[in-house]
Amino acid sequence: MTRVTGARERARTEIAESIKAEARRQLADAGAARLSLRAVARELGMVSSALYRYYPSRDDLLTALIIDAYDAVGSAAERAVAAAPAADPVVRWTAACHAVRRWALAHPHEYALIYGSPVPGYAAPEATTGPASRVARALIGVAEEAADSGLLAPAPFESADVLRDAEQLVRRLGMRLHPAAMARLTAAWAQLFGLVGFEVFGQFHDVVHAREEFFDRAAADLGRGIGLRSPAA
Repeated sequence: MTRVTGARERARTEIAESIKAEARRQLADAGAARLSLRAVARELGMVSSALYRYYPSRDDLLTALIIDAYDAVGSAAERAVAAAPAADPVVRWTAACHAVRRWALAHPHEYALIYGSPVPGYAAPEATTGPASRVARALIGVAEEAADSGLLAPAPFESADVLRDAEQLVRRLGMRLHPAAMARLTAAWAQLFGLVGFEVFGQFHDVVHAREEFFDRAAADLGRGIGLRSPAA
């Protein structure tokens, strides 16, 4: 019985992955706003009622795609941090940033799904919150380890309202950064995705040609801007 149940679960997983793969193809062709369960079913040779057993609505399928995308870019950032030299937080920070950029350039339509324009009529459920925080947590982890090693310079004073927001964020995420450092890191996190988004969506056309070098310098500057320091410095 266990063997039969396992086979059924594997088959269900394979069909669900096939559905998501076709949905990603349609995202590239038509965009998230025009994603259609009927069109996905038709391309897979399924009747719509069969597909609904896996994803009851368009929003359920969109949520699955969004979670997968957040997990993929988050995993890329985490792996990059783990592989970088532990002694240099600037290198670790920059490695995470480059991993985000590489993933975005390799998966522009999935990047647009999670960091582009909101999909009309779609409201992301709470299930997306954890996956969406993985890149931020990887970057915060670099800053925390730098602070532990004495390689995070004190952040300049922020306004009381900004510090209050940052303190709430520290508590919600269960992090141990000083609120002033968290405030600056939040700004750097937003600027990172601004840099990546400009490149993915074509705003750097005829503006920046040496994009790898430009990004490398910009990402390192963001890290130093929150107070990260290399051991030699």
